[in-house]
Amino acid sequence: MLNRMIVKWRTLRAAARGPVVTHALIAACCAVFLVGPASGLNPSYGTGDRLLETGTAYFRHWGVVPDELFGGSVRALLTPLTALFVHGSWLHLLGNLLFLHVFGAMTEERMGRAAFLCFYVCTGYLALAAYAAANAASGETLVGASGAISAVLGAFLYLFPRARVTSLFPFLLFLPLRLPAWLVLLFWFALQWVAAHRAGSGPGVAYLAHLVGFSLGFVHAWVRYRRTTRVRRPATATEGDSQP
Repeated sequence: MLNRMIVKWRTLRAAARGPVVTHALIAACCAVFLVGPASGLNPSYGTGDRLLETGTAYFRHWGVVPDELFGGSVRALLTPLTALFVHGSWLHLLGNLLFLHVFGAMTEERMGRAAFLCFYVCTGYLALAAYAAANAASGETLVGASGAISAVLGAFLYLFPRARVTSLFPFLLFLPLRLPAWLVLLFWFALQWVAAHRAGSGPGVAYLAHLVGFSLGFVHAWVRYRRTTRVRRPATATEGDSQP
């Protein structure tokens, strides 16, 4: 009886603290963005043409540049890690963090904090590196947490396929619909696949990094948890709005 009470108390205490790693990642991305040039809130980067110049240098220093990544430089090899916390605009930042907020909490709870952090960083690194390898001659800079967050979506699809997510679909006049996670996430993956095949070789959204991250997340969850029972949550398990 005492052991059961201790276990229950620890479970309640962990639940009360919430998804610490997910919240910490969101806070870190917000902090980096606010002090960077893209937020427009840091006067040290100047205005006008000077802001554009310093912003370009900033993203090139902290972001992934494919034609430099595999050149043997230690600094370049670290850029897939630093790029995970750098975003190019308010829309870029808020879109990524919305997905991380909606899908990260339950995934972190299932994996555990340390394992989730390792999973997030490693899959994010590999997704950015894969995009760079596929565009090795490109000098365009790649930043953002999209690859890591796509991995979270892939893991969530395997772990919680029956959880229901509130989604906004543009072609349905942005009506909020509660749909199973497997339907929302597979639809999102299909959109990324189509967009990746239509994307040109110039700058833009790194859809390939999304696809690689999502695949890595799903495969990791399948390999790690296929011998255990997947958690089946009630229909209201996942709260928040996500736009696939």
